[in-house]
Amino acid sequence: MKIAIGNDHAAVELKMEVCKWLEENGYEFKDFGCGEGEKCDYPDSAKAVGKAVVSGEFDRGILICGTGIGISMAANKVKGVRAACCSDYFSAKFTRLHNDANILCFGARVVGAGLACELVDVFLKTEFEGGRHQRRVDLITKMEEEF
Repeated sequence: MKIAIGNDHAAVELKMEVCKWLEENGYEFKDFGCGEGEKCDYPDSAKAVGKAVVSGEFDRGILICGTGIGISMAANKVKGVRAACCSDYFSAKFTRLHNDANILCFGARVVGAGLACELVDVFLKTEFEGGRHQRRVDLITKMEEEF
């Protein structure tokens, strides 16, 4: 599984912890975010990761900003992205099971490194259930086409 990861300047340290976890757990990933001492705007990272996931070059994405909210809002502007801002295990699991989310977002000022890695773990290991949930995902896609 290939992962696209991005961040803004508020989330450099947490992103590095998540990248370390990804590496230790055998995931291939590419960093689309900024590094230590750099300033960057979360919409730019959201766009880059969103495009990378929607193109099929990467299987899933992870985006981190201060709260996770702004970067998830920006990512969801990329056609085909279903980004979910999660700060608890249940939400991270069920956004995959029921919503087929393809990008996980969270906030560096909201979750610590341990929880962030737990969220990433469940998000990457959980598959979409399909079935009755597919109809709803299709409705989201249809809405995206309308606007």
